[in-house]
Amino acid sequence: MPTTRWNWNPRNKSPLRALKRSIREDQRRLTMTTQAIRNPKTDHLLTAENAALILIDFQPGLVDGTNSIRREALVNNVVALAKTAKLFEMPVILSTIAVEAGYQEPTIPELIEVLPNVTPIDRTAVNAWEQPEFRAAVEALGRRKLIIAGLWTEVCLVFPALDLLKEGYEVYAVSDASGGTSVDAHQRAMERVIQAGAVPVTWEAVMAELGQLYKGDYIGSFVEIMSEHLSNSV
Repeated sequence: MPTTRWNWNPRNKSPLRALKRSIREDQRRLTMTTQAIRNPKTDHLLTAENAALILIDFQPGLVDGTNSIRREALVNNVVALAKTAKLFEMPVILSTIAVEAGYQEPTIPELIEVLPNVTPIDRTAVNAWEQPEFRAAVEALGRRKLIIAGLWTEVCLVFPALDLLKEGYEVYAVSDASGGTSVDAHQRAMERVIQAGAVPVTWEAVMAELGQLYKGDYIGSFVEIMSEHLSNSV
């Protein structure tokens, strides 16, 4: 994100116009120098051209079983993450568990509303990486930086994250858009993937990082997402 200095108060709508203008000014000033020395396809930071978003098992029953974060905050955060991917035109993989078998309901409607053209990959395997269709979808992306959020953290995020790390992918685990059956379960799961090499991030940090090398005009939507979701994220 451009190096604009501002005091963010998501409840205060009045500075939004000035904020947009200030960020645009910084963006114009930095674009030529930044893009001259940084390639968004090969940059070490997350960009819309080198990363993809994976959302695993955001289904009503699993949301209801999440106790490490307020369920309203969880939905708020994963929706903000999905909006971020859509804003920056980043590929998204959605996956569900046991929908076709009749044991679980489909993806929550709040996510489907944001990503209507993304067809979820339903699984029988608890570990998404062990589902051939999921693995094929990830490999088809051709991207090595994978931003992952899932339910529950200690199971359906940890298992594929560990396998992806072993396969040489860079995994970015979105802590505030994932949730566990308890605070301890979530925290231990995050520690486990971090120790294995995953990078812990938040949805807000992901959005800011993706904006750095994005060539389109994203500022208006960026501020709108922040305004709508940041105050409800905890």
